[in-house]
Amino acid sequence: MRVVKIGGRAQGDVRLAERLAAASRVSSRTAGGLCVVHGGGDEVSALQRRLGLEPKFHGGRRVTSVDDLEIVRMVLSGTTNKRLTAQLVSAGVRAVGVSGEDAGLFQAHATDAATMGRVGGRVTVDPSLVRYLVAGGFVPVVSPLARDADDPAGAGLNVNGDDAAAALAAALGADELVLVADVPGVLEAGALIASLDEAGARALIASGVAAGGMAAKLEAALAALHGNVPTVRITGLDGIGDVAAGTRIRLHPTVS
Repeated sequence: MRVVKIGGRAQGDVRLAERLAAASRVSSRTAGGLCVVHGGGDEVSALQRRLGLEPKFHGGRRVTSVDDLEIVRMVLSGTTNKRLTAQLVSAGVRAVGVSGEDAGLFQAHATDAATMGRVGGRVTVDPSLVRYLVAGGFVPVVSPLARDADDPAGAGLNVNGDDAAAALAAALGADELVLVADVPGVLEAGALIASLDEAGARALIASGVAAGGMAAKLEAALAALHGNVPTVRITGLDGIGDVAAGTRIRLHPTVS
């Protein structure tokens, strides 16, 4: 099983459906299927601004008020999810769009209501729906919304897409998690870092070399590795199907 998380500019790239379709064909033969988790933060921000609201971020993650959550749901589980699903179907992929709230796929706890609002962390996953779809030959396309594990009524929480993908990859026992970025991988002084262990990743975050969205990707990559996902890569759109592309994240230094 391979889990691919897409977001940023890659989500609007005309080549995306083709790249994911190719990855789906390879994964169906060699990796037991493909699951896609998507973001859509730029579109959420655009709709917020059209409604007279200013997006707010903290540590690379979106601050989400109760009103913001309705916008996030409309965009991520609605417009973005269905558009991406339609593009994949047109590319010959048997794609099915679902929300992380469906069938209790994602449950989370509010991380810091005073600072972040309706943002979820400590994500737990019931992968049954995804397993069922993949076993039927479908490619699930998942939006990163979650049920609030502390609310009996199941109020929603906005979950960072990279965090959601990492938790899902771990729950599925995925062979690889691919986090697609707007750059070819993790960069330092403009140069690609081909391989990075946990100590190196945390040093980049602490120094500010990896900040914002890239810091969030590195944190998610480490969470997936600690969840026993054997391979995590951060790469650009063209690296989705190329196992040598991007930055490979490991827990420990490579032994030569």
